[in-house]
Amino acid sequence: MAGRQPKHQEVVEEKTASRTKKPSLYRVFLLNDDYTTMEFVVHVLETVFHKAAAEATQIMLHVHKKGRGLAGIYPKDIAETKVSATEEMARTDGFPLRCEIERE
Repeated sequence: MAGRQPKHQEVVEEKTASRTKKPSLYRVFLLNDDYTTMEFVVHVLETVFHKAAAEATQIMLHVHKKGRGLAGIYPKDIAETKVSATEEMARTDGFPLRCEIERE
């Protein structure tokens, strides 16, 4: 017994650092045109982008005066969905309203 060494088992646990990367954000802009009514743009901002009436009116006026206006900032898939919904809504109502997306 004096010459026997106890057997030890080592248990090694590896910790892996897993960090979730935040998704890239994208800006959605509405573009001005000569045919889409101001009322329709406000309606789109209220329904698709969930803006309050006052904020929607402010954004619409910016689009009208500057040529484009920021409707919101979203992850890519949500931004693309909002652009799609906006443009489909516009086509249904006979307007050429367009949007564009830019990476933030």
